[in-house]
Amino acid sequence: MTYQNVLAVLADPTRRQVFERLRDGPQPVKLIAAGLPVSRPAVSQHLKVLKDVGLVEERSEGTHRFYSVRREGLAELRDWLDSFWDDALLAFKIEAERSHRRAKGRKRDE
Repeated sequence: MTYQNVLAVLADPTRRQVFERLRDGPQPVKLIAAGLPVSRPAVSQHLKVLKDVGLVEERSEGTHRFYSVRREGLAELRDWLDSFWDDALLAFKIEAERSHRRAKGRKRDE
């Protein structure tokens, strides 16, 4: 799984809602689908797509299937997003050092 796949899968608003409903813990399809503007079979299809990219896992208890978020599935996306933060911090550090050198140079000239 790559962060591009995760972004593509989560681009669908209904699929994102399905995924977000799992934030608080494992749930059966019936609870996930409650209140969504799509049928339970459609929710099951969205869960399959989420499962295929590694964002969701499924476990069976008797005749019920429970779905939950796979935190590991978000790792590559998080690493990619963190890289933007790392770039921003590096740019801030470079600018702070540049400003410090300029200020030091002005003090010497006085």
